[in-house]
Amino acid sequence: MDSIIVRGGAELRGQIPIAGAKNACLALMPATLLSEEPLTLTNAPRLSDIRTMTQLLESLGAEVSSMQGGKVIAMSTHDLASTRADYEIVRKMRASNLVLGPLLARAHEAEVSLPGGCAIGARPMDIHIEALTALGAEIELRDGYLHAVARGGLRGGRVALRFASVGATENVLMAATLAKGSTVIENAAREPEIVDLARCLRAMGAQIEGEGTSTIEVQGVDRLGAATHRVVTDRIELGTYMLAPAFTGGEVECLGGKLELVGAFVEKLDAAGIDVSETEAGLKVKLRGERPRAIDVTTEPFPGFPTDLQAQMMAMLCTAQGTSRLEEKIFENRFMHAPELVRMGARIEVQGGHATVTGVDKLKGAQVMATDLRASVSLILAGLAAEGETVVNRVYHLDRGYEHVEDKLGAVGAKIERVTA
Repeated sequence: MDSIIVRGGAELRGQIPIAGAKNACLALMPATLLSEEPLTLTNAPRLSDIRTMTQLLESLGAEVSSMQGGKVIAMSTHDLASTRADYEIVRKMRASNLVLGPLLARAHEAEVSLPGGCAIGARPMDIHIEALTALGAEIELRDGYLHAVARGGLRGGRVALRFASVGATENVLMAATLAKGSTVIENAAREPEIVDLARCLRAMGAQIEGEGTSTIEVQGVDRLGAATHRVVTDRIELGTYMLAPAFTGGEVECLGGKLELVGAFVEKLDAAGIDVSETEAGLKVKLRGERPRAIDVTTEPFPGFPTDLQAQMMAMLCTAQGTSRLEEKIFENRFMHAPELVRMGARIEVQGGHATVTGVDKLKGAQVMATDLRASVSLILAGLAAEGETVVNRVYHLDRGYEHVEDKLGAVGAKIERVTA
């Protein structure tokens, strides 16, 4: 099993290229199930989750090939071989549930195992079920599978999400493209990944308006066609590497970064004493003083502060001047990285969905264990600021969402390496 070894104290300077968004690509790939014609994605990230989605789509009858080292994914689903998303594949990744809407839309039936993924909360499927039921689907849970049928096809309707779930918005958005009549999605998620999916579907011939707002309108069409689409920049990888100079000093330019992807995050960086400036190629980041300042952070749906950057921000605040408070409002169990940071000398108190972080002068290198994807990279960042050597174990989580972390950080001066036990 691989581990990442980090030796702290090295200042970072240089450029870090930011990949296409994992969460966007995992929603875009199931869109191939909606059409008999090819769908090609460019700027795709090279991650284990992408390989898992490829395996799932192939099991359903899609032909999937990778080109340019995995940065281009060419897909075609001329015929559906199956409408069953098997547990052995789905259990590996939460986003596997995004085949449910497309299968219902095209085949009028689906059998999808309840999904797996990181242990950061229950994340039930009930919102997805309610949304698709509003379009005429009949769904019941039997033997760990969602058995869904749309007799005579899906019908447009009013879908009022009781929470602005990204996954539920994506599922019902794809389903509505082939539903009969008009669909209105209220309290829709507004994340850039939703906008990216809508743009791709529109390129395939879908009629969609309002993406990026809380109300999306879809007029169903008879069929969707071929398209080529560039995956949006990964705002979570972007935010992660934007934090790196705050741990080490120096200056890093994140290539491909755009302010509109990380607005609320940049506001918090500014409050913590971190300068962010736009360049022709992306975003340049530099710490103003010797240490960041304490701030308060509350995670919220987009355009608020993203839950997927909470662990990385907590790691940075461990050496900030003063006491910071973090409130996690999206997922329960998402402070599991806190005990590992405490092993490195951090002062953190967790009570339910709240954490209090009192900054210390220095962290100390230690053996730590990654508990989920974002926790993995937060411990690596903490290692950059720690005295001595930090060994981050169980980094298979990391490979689900970050491509070649050790290469990207190493290229700007970090002392980091991957070892295999």
